[in-house]
Amino acid sequence: MLLTIADVHKSFPGADEPVPVLRGVSLTLDAGGTLALTGESGSGKSTLLHIAGGLDRADSGKVLLLGEDVAQMDERGRARVRRGTVGVVFQQFNLIPSLDVAANIAFQARIAGRHDEGWCRTLAERMGLSGHLSRYPEELSGGQQQRVAIARTLAAKPKLVLADEPTGNLDETTAEQVLSLMLDLVTETGAGLLMVTHSDRLASRMERRLHLALGAVT
Repeated sequence: MLLTIADVHKSFPGADEPVPVLRGVSLTLDAGGTLALTGESGSGKSTLLHIAGGLDRADSGKVLLLGEDVAQMDERGRARVRRGTVGVVFQQFNLIPSLDVAANIAFQARIAGRHDEGWCRTLAERMGLSGHLSRYPEELSGGQQQRVAIARTLAAKPKLVLADEPTGNLDETTAEQVLSLMLDLVTETGAGLLMVTHSDRLASRMERRLHLALGAVT
């Protein structure tokens, strides 16, 4: 099992008392599997995604990633997991403006110590970016920038890919194309994919789906 989340609770400070965001959420994800998280805004989807990747810490419960309990790790341990095991694709592309496309794609892999020039070239080709490697983010369309962001995540060959509304800024046709590319590449690398989406149409492309409401699986 790649990821096991068991009875996770999370609250954030409120004006008078803590506000619960996750109420005993549990899920599992196998290596090579794909899972969509759906639900209304404020249902806890992004919080759960961040906890799964060590970007945030649960108040209680277990978050087992390749057998290690991320929930019990300190910040240094979670940083190691983020660097070595997890890749995150955000809705906001978060590309580095001063780096060209080639350098943006290689950035995360270099940090992780797993830079593979041949793999980066393959990703650029598969994402339709081979002719844009010397361009900078501001010279690209939204769809092209999202392709760069996905290629950057996959260049580091993560075991778990977390995607938070990865096509939320794209039109319907481009969103379908980008998701298809991401699913193909995740399948080829054997990574697990956990994706937050508001779109029933995109969620239907995943192998499994969980719906969150008021911080609980329904």
